[in-house]
Amino acid sequence: MDLEKLDLSEAAEMIKRKEISPVEITAACLERIEKVDGKLNSFITLTAESAQADARQAEREILDGGYRGPLHGIPLALKDLYETQGIRTTAGSRFFTEFVPEKDGVVVQRLKAAGSVMLGKLNMHEIALGITNDNPHFGPCRNPWDLERSPGGSSGGSAAALAGGLCLASMGTDTGGSIRIPSALCGVVGLKPTFGRVSLQGVIPLSWNLDHAGPMARSVRDVAILLQEVAGYDPGDPCSIDLPVGDYLEALEDGVKGWRIALASDEFFEQAEPEVLDAVQAAAGVFSDLGAQIEAVDIPDGYQAAFANGLMTTSDAAAFHQKRLQTRPQDFGADILQRLQMGAAYTSTEYILARRTQTRLRRLFEIFFGEFDLLLTPTTPIAAPPIAGPDAVEQAKVLTRFTAPFNLVGLPALSLPCGYTKTGLPVGLQIVGPCWGEGRVLRAGFAYEQAAGWVGKHRREPDLN
Repeated sequence: MDLEKLDLSEAAEMIKRKEISPVEITAACLERIEKVDGKLNSFITLTAESAQADARQAEREILDGGYRGPLHGIPLALKDLYETQGIRTTAGSRFFTEFVPEKDGVVVQRLKAAGSVMLGKLNMHEIALGITNDNPHFGPCRNPWDLERSPGGSSGGSAAALAGGLCLASMGTDTGGSIRIPSALCGVVGLKPTFGRVSLQGVIPLSWNLDHAGPMARSVRDVAILLQEVAGYDPGDPCSIDLPVGDYLEALEDGVKGWRIALASDEFFEQAEPEVLDAVQAAAGVFSDLGAQIEAVDIPDGYQAAFANGLMTTSDAAAFHQKRLQTRPQDFGADILQRLQMGAAYTSTEYILARRTQTRLRRLFEIFFGEFDLLLTPTTPIAAPPIAGPDAVEQAKVLTRFTAPFNLVGLPALSLPCGYTKTGLPVGLQIVGPCWGEGRVLRAGFAYEQAAGWVGKHRREPDLN
């Protein structure tokens, strides 16, 4: 049995029944990392010794009857934006190469409290401001399905490590699509929760107004397990909202019969490769077979939403990196410097108009989800592009097209596999729900995933041997 290729939920059950140990599964992941990460470059910092020590501790606790839950003894890795006590947190940037936090961020604290084992910190697009993961400081991360193609970004290392079997779970961040885009391009599952659902305290910012922290894994159930552990109010995060966290697993298997589901079919969402549109249309058919009512709809102001999100992202990033931009611009990668300078050049009037678009669209989507239970769209308009393709600034305009609008309005959105191109590259389906509707989104994703067989007979794995 290839332990490192188990789904988190499968491994958790085996650990709980003491059929495998945290030490064994951690060793399997570390062996896999040693074998294939030279090809992928998904890790910036590997913490093999501390991971082995954590696994031994988890094993002792479980054998002594102290099992904490489904993350106990599970090896995972973190996007290198999450601050980790005593372990450098680089943000994929030259500026943070030697930054060693004095304490863990809140998400890291919650994962440790659940008993997880941290394998290390994962590669990412520099400062999270991009979607190719072609990092000039730590090298490009590569897509396990085709090493000449991008894994997406900015959480590219997370998606590549999951698809390649190097870890069982990860935490990413998403400001314009940075969880969902790499999930789609690498054939894994990623959730951007509602803005304010998961603490950002101890996550190096890109945009204070648009950043989301969220889980990534190889199945919808696994993502639900991760979200259950990390979601919840944090008084130390000014963006955190004090609302109860439901049980995301309780109704996971209850299906979508009778639900009214919208399929984005307007001109904005139909600008995609035919293979992508065909896969999403087929996915809508599966939901119909499951008893949902599918309706093709126009979505309000997709162009304006995507533009406003991009303007705010680069402006906020320029504000956070203001001193670095003024004193050491040469230490940014070329694409990052270009986008930061663009953000700094926007006027206050332009920013205010973008915020007005955000407020207006939040209300429009509130009305929209009063009529529909969910919305289906492609995650990305294209499958994974070549690393040596158009520059990162141009790629961002394409790949964030369908994801950025939902960062702007803060809605929960899930990406999961819905097929493959003729050349064998994964295609992603995006499921969007109303604010605080993570449980609904996960329930729909699980129903589709099971019916379509993406965690069973139709699952494929990249060949990295």
